[in-house]
Amino acid sequence: MPLDQENFGYNPTVMDHFQNPRNSGDMENPSCIGLARNSDCGDLLKLYLRIEGDRIVDVKFKTYGCGAAIASSSKLTEMLIGRTLDDAAHIKNTDVAEALGGLPPHKIHCSVLAQQATAAALDDWSKRRA
Repeated sequence: MPLDQENFGYNPTVMDHFQNPRNSGDMENPSCIGLARNSDCGDLLKLYLRIEGDRIVDVKFKTYGCGAAIASSSKLTEMLIGRTLDDAAHIKNTDVAEALGGLPPHKIHCSVLAQQATAAALDDWSKRRA
């Protein structure tokens, strides 16, 4: 994909999630929290889940990073709401990237951050339940 000065090489879906992130912000009294960091670029994703029964009923996020990291986080929240914990555990970075309509190859690590934060949140949930 050639680099376009207006959208930095991102497709319209990525740009929409970057410019209009869904479900961003803090969550009071979350059921669990997942934190993921990319030590190479410094991107950071904090993911908050509210769980009722075995289903995710609300998701919030805070991301410190590039446009692709914000877009991946935003799309992830849409993908998680309403899912069972087992379904959420099976969301892969490629699912996030595909749902965004693709990411430039050098930004795939942003979708990996989403997968890692989900796994960390579900691990936190398991520890809190133990």
